Amino acid sequence: RTMVTVCAGVLRRGALKTIYNAERRGKRQVMIRPSSKVVVKFLQVMQKHGYIGEFEIVDDRRAGKIVIELNGRINKCGVISPRFDIKLNDIEQWTSNVLPSRQFGHLVLTTSYGIMDHEEARRKSTGGKILGFFY
Repeated sequence: RTMVTVCAGVLRRGALKTIYNAERRGKRQVMIRPSSKVVVKFLQVMQKHGYIGEFEIVDDRRAGKIVIELNGRINKCGVISPRFDIKLNDIEQWTSNVLPSRQFGHLVLTTSYGIMDHEEARRKSTGGKILGFFY
């Protein structure tokens, strides 16, 4: 297991960097701490698309930990900071700038409808602030 510290309540580069590093080393699971709602929602988007397996939130009566099962599908994941505002029309430009191909990869946005990937945001015809990406 690999560990990282993340500022509570904020998606930090360290959380996704730890997942990426563990994935590159061929680890089967990784532990992130402390947990936050934003990190959990980001992981749920990754899980929905099959990039990670199950994850478990461990309540240690402090900031919490998340144990994530890795399945070897992540090539890269990262945080985009600062959280730039993205209009609906700008999503296409951001995907071509950040992702390697139009066929795969996802941008994660925080919108007024919650945290979702760019395809779902396009379906709901909403923009938002960009959190990060994975492919």
